[in-house]
Amino acid sequence: MLLPTLLALTLHQAPPLTTVSEQSGWTRTGRYPEVETLCRAFPKAYPGKVRCDTLGTTPEGRPMLALVASADGTLTPAAAAKKQRPVVFFQGGIHSGEIDGKDAGFWLLRDLLAGKEQPGVLKRVTAVFVPVFNVDGHERFGPNHRPNQNGPEEMGWRATAQNLNLNRDYAKAEAPEMVALLKYLHAWDPLVYADLHATNGAKFEHDVSVGLEPQQSGPAPLRALGVKLREELFTELESQQHLPVPFYPSFIEDDDPSSGFAYGVPPPRFSHAYWAAHRRFGVLVETHSWKPYAERVKATRDVVAGLLRLVARDGATLRAAVKAADTEAAAGKTREVVLAWKNTEQRRTIDFRGYAYERGASDLSGQTWIRYDDTKPQIWQVPYFDTIQPVLTATLPAGGYLVPPAHAAWVEAKLAAHGLRSQRVTRPVASAQVERFRTTDWKWSTQSMENRQTLNVKGTWEPQTQAVPAGTLYIPVAQKGVELVAHLLEPQGADSLLSWGFFNAHFEQKEYVEDYVLEPFARELLAKDATVKAEWDAKLKDPAFAKDARARLRFFYERHPARDTQLRVYPVLRIQAAPEGLTAVKAAKP
Repeated sequence: MLLPTLLALTLHQAPPLTTVSEQSGWTRTGRYPEVETLCRAFPKAYPGKVRCDTLGTTPEGRPMLALVASADGTLTPAAAAKKQRPVVFFQGGIHSGEIDGKDAGFWLLRDLLAGKEQPGVLKRVTAVFVPVFNVDGHERFGPNHRPNQNGPEEMGWRATAQNLNLNRDYAKAEAPEMVALLKYLHAWDPLVYADLHATNGAKFEHDVSVGLEPQQSGPAPLRALGVKLREELFTELESQQHLPVPFYPSFIEDDDPSSGFAYGVPPPRFSHAYWAAHRRFGVLVETHSWKPYAERVKATRDVVAGLLRLVARDGATLRAAVKAADTEAAAGKTREVVLAWKNTEQRRTIDFRGYAYERGASDLSGQTWIRYDDTKPQIWQVPYFDTIQPVLTATLPAGGYLVPPAHAAWVEAKLAAHGLRSQRVTRPVASAQVERFRTTDWKWSTQSMENRQTLNVKGTWEPQTQAVPAGTLYIPVAQKGVELVAHLLEPQGADSLLSWGFFNAHFEQKEYVEDYVLEPFARELLAKDATVKAEWDAKLKDPAFAKDARARLRFFYERHPARDTQLRVYPVLRIQAAPEGLTAVKAAKP
């Protein structure tokens, strides 16, 4: 590995715009006031070439800051759009213990602006840098937050002050920090959005992984460009003596290197998958936590520098492909969206640079325990599952989705944060052909996840006729964010608003029929309805049902005229054409 030791030795005089990390020889990282100071100092040092933006305020009252750099002063979303300037957006500290991106970004921007790194690149690409996304978590500072990480001496915390993991929040957009960042991200609409992390996990020699989509998901033209971008980036990284891998280096079975690795496409709760769902290029950078901090910062810097160079060179081609994909989506040509992927059984054997290890029973825990010897490099020949296939696909309506007035306001705000278009129905429609989701099975999670009790449902969309009241929100599928529309509103998707528990109240029974009322009703119904009697006799053959008094009475409740016909009904509808009486189109405001 290339250690930036020479740089560390030359920092005795602390040149302007150097970080605490550089001044310490890459042993420490600064507190958030350093970010605030540097965000003010960069524009003063490079007037007209750098801008310091405040994109929001955290729950604990700290400013969320971004640096925008361009050698020719293309420093606003409007200016970038007018010049058709490609934009690369990169962020550090979404998990603030994994803070490599903050120090790498300041170092790289300073050298780019000074002409020491890739002279001229900032004339062809605008760089947008959020040093720390999870600002409040960054200031929960301490020496023991990442025991499986080699430096810096102290660092921030993984979650926000509200204890939310921001890299699970992109789809549901619940954290105030996330809402602020999404509005800023969509205003810039970058070609490439890079999220900078450090891994957890095993010990091995590879120093960085780069996950990038589209490569195996998304429109075919973008996949080809994604593969090209990743391959050229890896060629450059390898020439710099890095050992990159194109997958997250987590074993298929915990603590068992022989189980190998898998290529995966996650749902859009994650940063790079979220941006890929918008038909742009999402990049997940993970340096290896056991490498010294100096090496990790250098690896992060080199990845971002490579992305900037490649996008500056190929910006016109990338922009044209993205524009074509947007045009196709806006024309309503997207008829299906893959909501979940899985690996096939296809595998190949790869050489992976690990260390000698032993696995054996632990007398402490009773489970298998792995011990690495990082003085003994070793080539592991392990399986790599590198092909995927859809496991859940939604066929979209020709028109869009209808959200009833009771939920329209909060759904409208959430869609706006995602840059999605919606409209209100201004006058009632007496009768419309729609589809309603018929739920056949449902199950809540046994514990909360990211502040929500999730809900898993099964069922099918079925046609029906019903009125559409004024105030209903209409979300067309003919828009460039169609993939995210499907992820949010198709109920069986892992990141749908229903799956995240936003509609749980509709699955909770609120009205009841007392047992003493059901008992005579049941006897009367069995006596006069032969079909119900046959169904009842069949159900009694199930021992579990026969022993369950509540299930037996519920059989009759579901046939009682007082039953709640709206219970466990997903309130969002689908429609094959836009309803009448719509307002002008609403979209997110930058």
